[in-house]
Amino acid sequence: MSNKSHESDVAFIKALAELLNENDLTELSVKREYGEDDTLQVRVSRKGETVTHVAAPPPAAPLAPVAPAAAPAEAAPAVAEDPASHPGAVTSPMVGTVYLQAEPGAPPFVSVGAQVAEGDTLLIIEAMKTMNHIPAPRAGTVRRILVEDGAAVEYGAPLVIIE
Repeated sequence: MSNKSHESDVAFIKALAELLNENDLTELSVKREYGEDDTLQVRVSRKGETVTHVAAPPPAAPLAPVAPAAAPAEAAPAVAEDPASHPGAVTSPMVGTVYLQAEPGAPPFVSVGAQVAEGDTLLIIEAMKTMNHIPAPRAGTVRRILVEDGAAVEYGAPLVIIE
């Protein structure tokens, strides 16, 4: 039965790659849930890389092998480079287009170095013609803005770092 599931996953990934090429897309990311303990996440990219992950039920399980006793010094630079793993990262709750100000010509909601209170609007994500204000999850100082005005974002993409 696992072989049949594997064959259907391979066919699914091939179909995603065809969609990528046929529609001139640069990247495509999909999450398939077979059940509570069985998930397939696929990201297909034109950069020549196809990455697939089969997620284990608890999110802590993949983290255990990453930090063996011999590699903490090696793991630290990779974590520092990835803004999504930063403890102050605010990630996108949806797929859409980012706007850093309320309307063209208006001042931005936040800038680097600005102090924000919990609940302050950081930016807007337009999804399906709806403007969704993204609030600050905690008070702090904006250290980095990781997106550009008008850029497309995916679910879970890092937007802002607040410390």
